[in-house]
Amino acid sequence: MCHDGDVHTDDRLPEAELTFLLGMAFQLLLAEFTERLAEAGQADLRPVHGMVFQILRSEGATGTELAQRLGVTKQAAGQLVDDLEQRGYVRREPHPEGGRRKLVVLTDAAHAHLAVAGRTLHDLEAELARRTGTGDLATLRTELARLVRAMAGDAPPPLRPVW
Repeated sequence: MCHDGDVHTDDRLPEAELTFLLGMAFQLLLAEFTERLAEAGQADLRPVHGMVFQILRSEGATGTELAQRLGVTKQAAGQLVDDLEQRGYVRREPHPEGGRRKLVVLTDAAHAHLAVAGRTLHDLEAELARRTGTGDLATLRTELARLVRAMAGDAPPPLRPVW
């Protein structure tokens, strides 16, 4: 694999379908990120857990809201919450609007994980920018955001956790 950003004359990747390139880039980036998190002592969580953390990060969410944002069933979301609660990463609190609904919120352990994950991802992105010679990934991020908005409008679809 070429890590220096050079394109080989026999390289057919630039001619590949966009979906193939996006999928491959996502898979490679996620694998490297997961490996680095494990090296940082954060090996007990899977990528889907990080997605849950991102959704719950600000004010939390109900199980139904979490299921909708993940694009999974309420039962699947409930199983994720049960698992994360057992591990000490989330807790259920009474919903501020009352009723029987519960609000799922992050614990200090989850916030600590997010801090490590954020630093790890920032370092990985900076390294990738150096290796590809782009300087930074802001342009790529902007173009990908533009692509998502062009296809989905202001309400991006859930990124389904299929891994």
